[in-house]
Amino acid sequence: MQQRNWLITGVSTGLGRFFAQAALAAGHTVVGTVRSEQDLRAFEALDPERAHGRVLDVTDDEAVPRVITEVEQAVGPLDVVIANAGYGLEGTLEETPLPEVRRQFEVNVFGAVATLRAALPHMRRRRRGHLMAVTSMGGLMAVPGMSAYCGSKFALEGILEALGKEVAQFGIHVTAIEPGSFRTDWAGRSMTRVARSIEDYDELFAPIRAARQKASGNQLGDPAKAGDAVVHITSVEHPPAHLVLGSDALRLVAAARTAVDEDIRTWETLSRTTDFAEGAQL
Repeated sequence: MQQRNWLITGVSTGLGRFFAQAALAAGHTVVGTVRSEQDLRAFEALDPERAHGRVLDVTDDEAVPRVITEVEQAVGPLDVVIANAGYGLEGTLEETPLPEVRRQFEVNVFGAVATLRAALPHMRRRRRGHLMAVTSMGGLMAVPGMSAYCGSKFALEGILEALGKEVAQFGIHVTAIEPGSFRTDWAGRSMTRVARSIEDYDELFAPIRAARQKASGNQLGDPAKAGDAVVHITSVEHPPAHLVLGSDALRLVAAARTAVDEDIRTWETLSRTTDFAEGAQL
């Protein structure tokens, strides 16, 4: 496999760390962004020659392009960029304070967009590259009690799909990585949980929250295998626009898409009634 330069945001824990480890194991050079000097030292210890840490807050609009430009100059041209940094916000929409919703989008959407935008000019000039972002199976299907999180991932899915069509002409690939439940700390210590305040949601949501907490650390997905899968798609001629990871994600996303298709079929006649009778005026 050809050696490539990678940049992955959020490599201190979770899937980002496993993506980085898989890329390093495959012989690539990886620049990983973290939030502290301690995490930077721990990341660089993975491979003193090919693991390069950078402290970065992806919500800092000025810092993101500055860091990526510096990496391009100090480490080399970036071939693969993964916008991975993000977090989960659990809570029903009515119980979630609006500032929490905004913060979820600030990190999960705008942080990812800032990362991809900063890498784009360099890749466009070279007419090659692979941009990726970690959305979620929750970017293609939604569950109660994760409305802000799923909303942020749905938004990122739309951005990535449009972006892929914009930059294909430059030889740049775009992939949305859509993991299911993996055995990381995402649903445990790393999850932000909104305080409960409305009893009417108890019957629906209390069991969901309890089940998610119980499942943390026992999920079906193997994050090391997810890392291998992501490395693999960077070596193929036609990488996917969507990479669903995990059998649970396959099942739940398929069910959600079937439900949408059913609504389209059921209400097709009504949908057609909204056209002008004379058709479009060209």
